[in-house]
Amino acid sequence: MAELRSMRKAYGEALAELGAANPDVVVLDADVSASTQTWMFREKYPDRFFNVGVAEANMVDVAVGLALAGKIPFANTFAFLVALRAAEQVRTCVAYARTNVKLAAGYAGLSDALDGPTHHAICDLAVVRSLPNMTVVVAADAVEVKKAVPAVAEYDGPVYLRVSRAEVPVIFDERHEVHIGQGVTLREGGDVTLVGTGIMVGRCLEAAERLKREGIEARVIEIHTLKPIDEELIVQAARETGAIVTAEEHSVIGGLGGAVAEVLGSRCPVPVWRVGIADTFAETGPYEALLERYGLGVTDIVAGARRAIAAKK
Repeated sequence: MAELRSMRKAYGEALAELGAANPDVVVLDADVSASTQTWMFREKYPDRFFNVGVAEANMVDVAVGLALAGKIPFANTFAFLVALRAAEQVRTCVAYARTNVKLAAGYAGLSDALDGPTHHAICDLAVVRSLPNMTVVVAADAVEVKKAVPAVAEYDGPVYLRVSRAEVPVIFDERHEVHIGQGVTLREGGDVTLVGTGIMVGRCLEAAERLKREGIEARVIEIHTLKPIDEELIVQAARETGAIVTAEEHSVIGGLGGAVAEVLGSRCPVPVWRVGIADTFAETGPYEALLERYGLGVTDIVAGARRAIAAKK
């Protein structure tokens, strides 16, 4: 079994390291620094850390002011609060104004499992992906989180960085590099392509191993940047394998599956099977159990691959 590492801890460590490398980086938090792990930055750079309290919309606007003053602000809270409670400020003051604000959205997907459906972030990608000027990055493991933080800081413009609360299997090694807008081919195959984002990337790799035992060679692609999405990589995979399965810890509406279908619908129509949360709210419960119950298991990806292959035939 692959090593499990905490994504939020890796994010906190990366942010503190970034603070040492770049004195213009400042961090804001909405009174959840123990959860987001921004306390690591606060301990090293207290004069560059701002806890605005439980006031997410205000936090976004303070971050905008800091960005206009030449700083690189990382504004931190839970994903559902960034995308929903602070949505107007994110739309108008960050996206529309194209300010250099980095929105760090923690506890994404179902990873805030035991706090229930009010705290689950299952529609955030659909919201932020629809905003003009917004770049959307979803990390797949702890290594990629650490690599993504400096890449996001260097990127000029608004970024939504989605981070899970969970401990997830390590996929990448330290040689991995994050280039915003470029997907990554993790495994070659000619029968079907599994396109994953976030914690579902590891499950796509496991699904590919199971499919191989059935004589099916599955290509695996990671899409860490949902917007701008790597159209060329997706189109190439569709042309070469003829069938696509998308896998995301998000509603099947408006996230990765929607983005891939939009690309292929106009450029290379092939069967696309979307693995994700159906048009429903999840329940409260243990994280792994929720993933399995709501269609995010490895078996769901395998079943999706079989359906997509059958459709192309």
